[in-house]
Amino acid sequence: MSHLHSIQLTLTPDDSRCLALLCGPFNEYLKLIEQRLGIEIRNHGHDFQLLGEQSRINAGKSLLDKLYQQILEGSNISPQQIHLLLQQSGIEAPPTDKTGSDDVTIRTKKSLIRPRGDNQIGYVRSIRQHDINFGIGPAGTGKTYLAVACAVDALEQEEIARILLVRPAVEAGEKLGFLPGDLSQKVDPYLRPLYDALYEMLGFERVGKLIERNIIEVAPLAYMRGRTLNNAFVILDESQNTTREQMKMFLTRIGFGSTAVITGDVTQIDLPKGTRSGLVHATEVLRDVEGIGFTHFTAKDVVRHPLVQHIVRAYDRYEKQEQNPS
Repeated sequence: MSHLHSIQLTLTPDDSRCLALLCGPFNEYLKLIEQRLGIEIRNHGHDFQLLGEQSRINAGKSLLDKLYQQILEGSNISPQQIHLLLQQSGIEAPPTDKTGSDDVTIRTKKSLIRPRGDNQIGYVRSIRQHDINFGIGPAGTGKTYLAVACAVDALEQEEIARILLVRPAVEAGEKLGFLPGDLSQKVDPYLRPLYDALYEMLGFERVGKLIERNIIEVAPLAYMRGRTLNNAFVILDESQNTTREQMKMFLTRIGFGSTAVITGDVTQIDLPKGTRSGLVHATEVLRDVEGIGFTHFTAKDVVRHPLVQHIVRAYDRYEKQEQNPS
């Protein structure tokens, strides 16, 4: 059994509001850190004592200090952020590396968004450096959310004139034509994750006004045919459900001064049997094309509830066993 160690931490400057945000309602965030790291945290005001195995209390001290500094800078703290920072640092060892994420911090009207982990940081940098980017990986890795954040940032910096949000109208075997309502009512359920991100970053009222003025446009992929998009930020979400022809059509719509981000999860393809995913095909065709960025996310990058990561990994293992039965 490991010897129990103790470490002291005093958070500065002395700010009671920031301390309350760090601890969370009813010390929820401190309890979460205790549970995940297997340590004990005692505090009296801004003075903390951490007890446990040495590498774990070092990790806890580093995490508390980092979270407190982020709160002082105006960031909001959430259980998801704590979970991700613990993943990023490694539970057994103290986080020694500096991610240098300041240059990829995204500021929007309503929030300050910091990509976490090497993949998210690399993804945002790639979006800023390339005209076309692919973000590929499981649900919950921040692919779509960070793409929307980059689009909002580019719009607010007046680097682009409009944002276009696109999704193929294939979802869990349903056909768009069978859904009730007019076009916008049919499309909206498919674009809900994109709307939710926009509302969080810009506010409900402002998003509504930008949609009215066509500065933000939402459209099914089929409506992209024949258009050329200049000075726009285009996000193609759920792109694993495009056909080869649709993906080629979309990629050839990109005009001057535009950025395109294509996100998808190749394990969640809802196309008819025998139809090859345009996303899978595009990654093979465009792998060596200069000027196109690819970011591949894994279960390790999942930023939702910790169970989601375990679920993604369990499915990965099961599918590999099915493909390669021993």
